[in-house]
Amino acid sequence: MLSQISIRDIVLIERLDLSFDAGLSVLTGETGAGKSILLDSLSLALGGRGDGSLVRHGGDKGQVTAVFDVGMGHPARLLVRENGIDDDGDLIFRRVQSADGRTKAYVNDQPVSVQLMRQVGQLLVEIHGQHDDRALVDTHAHRTLLDAFGGLAEEAQAVGGLYRVWKDAERTLKKHRDKVEAAAREADYLRSSVDELETLSPQDGEEDDLAERRSRMMKAERIAVDINEASEFLNGNASPVPLIASMVRRLERKSHEAPGLLEETVELLDAALNQLSDAQMAVEAALRKTEYDPKELERVEERLFALRAAARKYSVPVTSLPALAVRMISDLADLDAGEEKLKQLELQLGLTKGAFDAAAAALSAKRHNTATALSEAVMAELPALKLERARFMAEVSSDPDAATADGIDVVEFHVQTNPGTRPGPIMKVASGGELSRFLLALKVALADRGSAPTLVFDEIDTGVGGAVADAIGQRLKRLSKTVQVLSVTHAPQVAARAATHLLISKGPSAEKSETIATRVARMDNTARTEEIARMLAGASVTDEARAAAARLLAGGG
Repeated sequence: MLSQISIRDIVLIERLDLSFDAGLSVLTGETGAGKSILLDSLSLALGGRGDGSLVRHGGDKGQVTAVFDVGMGHPARLLVRENGIDDDGDLIFRRVQSADGRTKAYVNDQPVSVQLMRQVGQLLVEIHGQHDDRALVDTHAHRTLLDAFGGLAEEAQAVGGLYRVWKDAERTLKKHRDKVEAAAREADYLRSSVDELETLSPQDGEEDDLAERRSRMMKAERIAVDINEASEFLNGNASPVPLIASMVRRLERKSHEAPGLLEETVELLDAALNQLSDAQMAVEAALRKTEYDPKELERVEERLFALRAAARKYSVPVTSLPALAVRMISDLADLDAGEEKLKQLELQLGLTKGAFDAAAAALSAKRHNTATALSEAVMAELPALKLERARFMAEVSSDPDAATADGIDVVEFHVQTNPGTRPGPIMKVASGGELSRFLLALKVALADRGSAPTLVFDEIDTGVGGAVADAIGQRLKRLSKTVQVLSVTHAPQVAARAATHLLISKGPSAEKSETIATRVARMDNTARTEEIARMLAGASVTDEARAAAARLLAGGG
């Protein structure tokens, strides 16, 4: 339930901290005192439309905080958790409205979108009034209310699950059929492509490996030319080695004839011969290392060119050729086994659709029975609400060919306000006052089923009095036994039924005496008697009015 609301600088409300109890609470006060402002503030805290004009004159921003005490298993908490928000303790909604129109939303002090705030808020509070049609304008809501009344919510959820399974099977079949048909149109091309790719047999990473081997062999080829020239120079006919060797032998013979003259020269030339011999061996070793099979280079290049040609043909990178081959083989297998798989998928589709049809038909039958029971329950409330000549009908139309996740039924609430008139949709036929009373009768019939934990009724007793107002008060009191009810009212018969009575008034601001601010006071029994007497008598409260107020309070419990 709503346990507390704090409002700062919203229209005429300067500073307000208000707590609420379970049961029925009424808000009364003279016209213009600020009752609608209080409800607008609550709506703002629940994700309602923001507007810079809501900020109190002279302020730069306003703020509303609403605190809710709900069970740990309540759907609002589940939705909060699904969005990663800590929900320990109370659920605290805070909305900050700037004068420039910007707005910020928080749930448990975590920033959230206004849309999420509204979704959670709708699970916690319903605000209804003469001109509020949210519960009645949408036929989807009618179906939800009917299911809640009949305890069919889980069955409806199961039907929705079967519908999704059926549609998934339908999409799977269509996807496979399209795939087989496309493959069939390209059967010859596909078979030749598979043969070509299987013959080519491309391997993952093969292009890089071949390119590296080709590059290495081509580099070796270029280096080998230079090494061969060096080898030819050192070992060929033009080699200097024989000439130097011959020269060393002649100088050795001459060195005996001139001791001390040629020994150093002979030693240096002999060392040069040794170095040249080492160079010859090194060149030979380098030649052996650069040896490669030209045919191998040719094979590598042919393979590399074949892979790249296939990649160009199929418009994919060489690295994608193995995956392409797998996909084409799979497509060909689908083509070859397609008819059999299509039969299996068609059978599966038939089974899933049959399961949905059976469950939807069973749910539809229960909805028709529930519609009769709901109509009777609402009708039972109408006479006391001065709608004794009216009829309420929960119409269920079923069309198996127009199935949705909600089943095969469209539910719409129809009314007939007077005998002899044509029944029609409740939003088109009922007037504002009638609509609010039909809504109250519907809510009483639903009791704690299909309802938010807090219901707010905004002046639904406008234009009625006496016995009708008392009947409205009785029904609000009955509702308050299962949910928290807040009612803005001008009817003393309704106010007398409340467990908590809040008086809304306006007067000088506590901060600036020259400005006006809205105030809310919780009234004791004496104050309640005086307020209800004012509601009965008007501006001049008489002893008779006070006595009548006391009688109303005595009988209102």
